[in-house]
Amino acid sequence: MKYKITCIVFIFIFILTSGFGCKIVDKETQQAMTPVELKYWRVFEGSDAFDEIIAAYQQLHPFVTIDYRLLRYEEYESELIDAMAEDRGPDMFSIHSTWVNKYKNKIKPVPPSITMAYPVVKGTLKKEIIPELRTTRSVNLTQLKDQFIDTVFDDVVFDDENEVTGEIEKRIYGLPLAIDTLVLFYNRDLFNNSSIAKPPMYWNREFQQTVKRLTKLDVRGKIIQSGISLGGSRNIERSTDILALLMMQNGAVMSEGSSILFNKIPAIYAGQDYNPGLEALRFYSDFANSSKEVYSWNAELGNSLEMFISGNLAMMLGYSYQIPAIKASAPKLNFGISPVPQIESSQRALNYANYWVETVSRKSAYSDEAWDFLQFATRAENVKSFLVKTKKPSALREIATAQIEDEDIGIFASQALTAKSWYRGKDFLATEEILYDMIDTAATGNVENMQAVISTAAQRVQQTVY
Repeated sequence: MKYKITCIVFIFIFILTSGFGCKIVDKETQQAMTPVELKYWRVFEGSDAFDEIIAAYQQLHPFVTIDYRLLRYEEYESELIDAMAEDRGPDMFSIHSTWVNKYKNKIKPVPPSITMAYPVVKGTLKKEIIPELRTTRSVNLTQLKDQFIDTVFDDVVFDDENEVTGEIEKRIYGLPLAIDTLVLFYNRDLFNNSSIAKPPMYWNREFQQTVKRLTKLDVRGKIIQSGISLGGSRNIERSTDILALLMMQNGAVMSEGSSILFNKIPAIYAGQDYNPGLEALRFYSDFANSSKEVYSWNAELGNSLEMFISGNLAMMLGYSYQIPAIKASAPKLNFGISPVPQIESSQRALNYANYWVETVSRKSAYSDEAWDFLQFATRAENVKSFLVKTKKPSALREIATAQIEDEDIGIFASQALTAKSWYRGKDFLATEEILYDMIDTAATGNVENMQAVISTAAQRVQQTVY
């Protein structure tokens, strides 16, 4: 397929530059029509998810070909870093939204404008393809804020030095194709057997009683059925996301600029003896404390996703990307999806965002062409084919609103507009381990000074920021 496209491109360029099909092609236009191959590296989705986008783009720019490469997540980052160091890296690549600042020095931000050649059919009796140079403005900060959900602006916009004036200005470093949010998965059969009609909407007494009714212990006190996967670290899928969600819902400021703050009392609670991040950690860790009424988890249990699939876990917080694994492993599992619980007294909903962004390498010789393609791919009229094929919630406001009625991803889409993330430092893997350690220490139930536990963790994460 790639060979055929390349041949068509060369034939097209030959016709345009040899005098057949157009009378005059200036040198600037000829240069703009030079065949370009853009290397694009991603994880999770194969090239078929982009077939329609690439085909539509090549109708506008036949001289641009896309060399798409899918890598395994386990090898992706190490391969990407090695390739960049050896100048064999891709022109375009995906990174998690929390990695942007880590890769900032390796990214070429979105340029103010891009000039590209477009084949234009002109003439009435005798049709001719006339190449035409067009300069278009790139997406700006206002459009980014208006078109995408709020967290995107917070996650992809950073200060950068203007190459002409030397002044510091805010620039866009990535654009998302989709976004995911935490939801509550629940086992309908376990709920029915316990005479529970529906999952709880709030983190309140009702929620705690529901967990208690759904958790089963044997005569030795061993958990044989868990009401919910909370309180643990490494054996709970995305446990650090879940804890961060609870902290943010409770009013904690996770980070601000380059400062890690989840251990501190926010200004809104100044003068009060209340630390929202600390109280959220206490609430979370109670579910792994055998002396607590809500005890439903411990480090000896298996992986939360595997337990849910096996039917031994009643509730699990997770993402849309886990649905295929659940359906493939347990096609007869009777499960439902509910919005993630909120704090009952809160005046606003807050959800947790998890997503990747597409960006361009600073070393790319074709950064303008690369950003032109990515802006094309992330526009509403073009990204729809990707979203349909991958069954992902959109990061664009107008599409997310339309997806709310979708049976498969409606709940995820409805939460997108109120979803947030947070900056976890430049070494996100180190941050994960630090938060795991914090959770494990808190869950022992033998902590005299919980403030010291959370403050130590925050200080360690702060060291990964620079």
